[in-house]
Amino acid sequence: MKILLRVFALSLALGHGAAAHGSPEDRRVTEIASELRCLVCQNESIAASRADLAVDLRRQIRQQLDAGKSEADILAYMEARYGDFILYRPRLKASTLLLWFGPAALLAAGLAALALTLRRRRLRQHRPALTPAERRAADALLGIDAEKGPGT
Repeated sequence: MKILLRVFALSLALGHGAAAHGSPEDRRVTEIASELRCLVCQNESIAASRADLAVDLRRQIRQQLDAGKSEADILAYMEARYGDFILYRPRLKASTLLLWFGPAALLAAGLAALALTLRRRRLRQHRPALTPAERRAADALLGIDAEKGPGT
């Protein structure tokens, strides 16, 4: 068992070292691909996805890098072709305002509702009790004899 564990640890170390020494082009493709969402998987980047579309898109990124395109050019091309959804960090524009500021607005609305609820609850708990004169007036209206108790 110990030998198996050592072999496993060694294979992890060697595998990690090989990945870390990849070519600069591979690292650049991975860096750009990590900025793009896989349209098939939707919760993975193109860099992490094994879907056929992700493989094709990584190939396109490499071809565009080989053609001398910049990262901004490649991201703009992908956005124009597949829409805002492909970008993990969509650009700030009128159509994405809700995406960028919606969570903060929902959080602020939730905190405001919580504060209002707590304030109302506190005000209800601190209502002053009836004065003896108000108590006698209420008892008289309800037909309760103060000396005999309710129901008489």
